[in-house]
Amino acid sequence: MHVTAVESTTLATVAYDKARELLQLEFRSRATYQYFGVAAAVHEALLGALSKGSYFNRFIRGRFPYSLASHGQGGVAAGEFVSDSADERRLPWPGR
Repeated sequence: MHVTAVESTTLATVAYDKARELLQLEFRSRATYQYFGVAAAVHEALLGALSKGSYFNRFIRGRFPYSLASHGQGGVAAGEFVSDSADERRLPWPGR
């Protein structure tokens, strides 16, 4: 999986595994989430977006099953399955 550092107030890094359609996002909070069933076009559009946070909120958040891969400031244990869709109360970014 290739990891790309991004300029964003929301995201720190973006990684993608095309064979598994796995998108991994590290947030500025240092929490890392994995999103499943994400098409390569979504990954490419995220990298090309002027606002990574806005793109995430509009096209990724709440649209894909995900799990917490690691946490930077406590909370849910790494690897614990979180949800089939975004549960806004557990995510490391502000509400809509």
